[in-house]
Amino acid sequence: MFDNTYFVLVLSLLLPLIGTTLGAAMVIFARGGLKPWLQKILLGFASGVMVAASIWSLIIPALDLATKPAKALWVPAAAGFVLGMGFLLLLDTIVPHIHINSDEPEGIKTKKLSRTNMMIFAVTLHNIPEGIAVGVAIAGALVGNAGISLMGALVLSIGIALQNFPEGAIVSLPLRIEGSSRKKAFWFGTLTGAVEPVAAILTIALTHLVVPILPYLLSFAAGAMIYVVVEELIPQSQDGKHSNLATVGFLVGFVVMMILDITIG
Repeated sequence: MFDNTYFVLVLSLLLPLIGTTLGAAMVIFARGGLKPWLQKILLGFASGVMVAASIWSLIIPALDLATKPAKALWVPAAAGFVLGMGFLLLLDTIVPHIHINSDEPEGIKTKKLSRTNMMIFAVTLHNIPEGIAVGVAIAGALVGNAGISLMGALVLSIGIALQNFPEGAIVSLPLRIEGSSRKKAFWFGTLTGAVEPVAAILTIALTHLVVPILPYLLSFAAGAMIYVVVEELIPQSQDGKHSNLATVGFLVGFVVMMILDITIG
């Protein structure tokens, strides 16, 4: 039993990074960038997965764990969600970064960072809440009485890995087009996902602090993930041609993640 638990725990920690790495590896096999229609599908799919994961793996468990009086069960979920979106908004305002397919830097102005570095900062920044989400779910599962199972944490990790695959490709392929070597583009794409297991491990290390405010942290992670969807993924997927394909991708991603969470988690 211990061995199985240990295996699931390690797998939950590593899956998001594995998803990013596999996506970044597309640069090794692809001769050019992603076709616009394929990029739209992948962005839509990633959006659908993240929205479904936020609802079924984070917000609903946060509501189930709430201990407030019946009339105020929504307070932890609502407060955490607002704080999560606010946290990402603050980071977006402060940290110098540039979104993929954009020429306009955001955050504090600086001339010391290259476009490549700012692009990497943007993706890395938005991967932090995903790592926190996995860490919070695992912490709740390890406690045993928080209403979250280790399989539920694994399902959340699978969902994040699924959306990280297109994200890894969408990072590494443009870097290759801009002149980076295949090897450099691959490693940069992979490193954007390395922050996730680090954030998860740090969260787990603080389990004794995390558990008392678990409902708030679950919804905090949900708010941060939804911010990424609204701020970056959906606008990119709906810009220009093939927006209908992005919508179909969202549908597929949402349904796949919902089924995984309901049947396995």
